[in-house]
Amino acid sequence: MSSRRLRIVSIAHPATSSEAGRLRYRFLASRPDVDLHLVMPEVWKEFGRTIQAPPSDDGFPVHRLPIRLPEAGPMKWYLHFYPALRRLLRELDPDVIHLWEEPWSIVALQAQLLRGRAALVLEVDQNILKRLPPPFEAIRKFVLGRTDHILSRSPDATEVVRARGYAGPVTPIGYGVDLATFTPAEAPAPHRADAPLRFGYVGRLVVEKGLDDALEALARSPSAATLSIMGEGPHETHLRQRVEELGLRGRVEFQGWAAPAEVAAFLRSLDALLLLTRTTNTVREQFGRVIIEAQACGIPVIGSTCGAIPDVIGDGGWIVPEQDPERLSRLLDQLSADRTQFAARSQAARANVLKRFTYDAVATAIEAACRAADQSRNASRLAAPRPLRAS
Repeated sequence: MSSRRLRIVSIAHPATSSEAGRLRYRFLASRPDVDLHLVMPEVWKEFGRTIQAPPSDDGFPVHRLPIRLPEAGPMKWYLHFYPALRRLLRELDPDVIHLWEEPWSIVALQAQLLRGRAALVLEVDQNILKRLPPPFEAIRKFVLGRTDHILSRSPDATEVVRARGYAGPVTPIGYGVDLATFTPAEAPAPHRADAPLRFGYVGRLVVEKGLDDALEALARSPSAATLSIMGEGPHETHLRQRVEELGLRGRVEFQGWAAPAEVAAFLRSLDALLLLTRTTNTVREQFGRVIIEAQACGIPVIGSTCGAIPDVIGDGGWIVPEQDPERLSRLLDQLSADRTQFAARSQAARANVLKRFTYDAVATAIEAACRAADQSRNASRLAAPRPLRAS
């Protein structure tokens, strides 16, 4: 154990918008050699919702600060910044600032300018390399050129920061899953050998998620497999129309968003989850959190080749090419004819989560990156030549 506690200030807007975005910090704060302070927006706007920061019951300091520019045109949440951040950082004097923000965001620039003696650790998700409009490309270059350590969600995200000038160390980091909520059924319900397989989807109903391909595959399959969809979004009307056009009434059902416990119960009712994201100029799956939620419940996942999906699924499911309903249909037929595959994939799915995607694993990655950044920055200061005294 280190001889001193490492003071980390983590700045993260996802901590406001979801319980999943906050749970990781409880595990990080529980480390005996970490002194954690979390900074989040007092009010956050996302996907048409206005979210108030939750009350403090985490057992460590949480600073809920007002922000400016919470939403502005196509840049969404990348323009916000904290007017009170300078004063807070002066008071806390952190060893490390950890940013769960992209490097072109205004808050990343703000933290870089106000960091003082602190090392800077940046956690990145963006996995599509593209030139950003002014001034964001210049901000990204400036921030990455002065960042001490990167926490990267995927190899593609690492390639993006490397291509934009970052040359320092990188630590992989996944998302975590709440194992108290997303857990296998205590006693799986008996399943008749001739009962239709039940597949499902959880997430936003947008064209990029490939649900059209799932409907096409279902219509082509001679099996009686069904599809249950949980979520909301602008593509729902079109999907309901396709269900009618493809003659799938009675085999496809829709339901809206639900609380995490209800999502877990929904996942446990499935034979497999589908995540068939399509790559576009602006979309490449960065992780797919619902994958690990399903796998934590012991439910294997059928995923497309898009972005990080194959790596996250690991051995706990099956991979099909993007936008290939015929290949998906053949897989559904194969699984309907030979259901012995599910038991092994289910065990592999749960093992994949326990090995790679617990909140403890996330906390370990953050602490390791922050401590390495702090040590590197201290070593650089000690190695810097001292100014000559006047004789």
